[in-house]
Amino acid sequence: MTPQDLMRLVRDVPDFPKPGIVFKDIMPLLSNADALRETVDLLADWAAPREPDLILGAEARGFITGGALACKLGCGFVAARKPGKLPWRTVSAKYALEYGYDVLELHADAISAGQRVIVHDDVLATGGTARAKCELVEQLGGEVAGVAFIISLEFLEGRKRLEGYDVYSLVQY
Repeated sequence: MTPQDLMRLVRDVPDFPKPGIVFKDIMPLLSNADALRETVDLLADWAAPREPDLILGAEARGFITGGALACKLGCGFVAARKPGKLPWRTVSAKYALEYGYDVLELHADAISAGQRVIVHDDVLATGGTARAKCELVEQLGGEVAGVAFIISLEFLEGRKRLEGYDVYSLVQY
């Protein structure tokens, strides 16, 4: 299965979450066992040489493939969550979306100084969410070993907000 085959399993949802946005829905890809396995394998092929200690995924879709990627690589998984969802002391980062603002939090002890972290999510759009996750890693003394996506929406120029980081995506729109 090629990245183009995976791309065909991504559904466009017009006007979600608001008018004018075309949401890239990876749920059809995730429900296909071969596509899910290939997605995780391709991400792992890219991530493994970067020798991560942890994969950091944001809710919600970043949890699904991020957890699978961590298992494949034999490393840990760290969850970045919306405010108030984590039960212990947290650190936070606010970021801009293409349609507003949001905040992500990590447990204050989720990453130890010097740990190598692959930041992962399903889609790179404007880069705000990914940048916030990189900032959280660095707040806690971790090293961003790379930033990996299933999809990047190149027309939104999110890579510009991630300059200085090693960025990868399986498919580009």
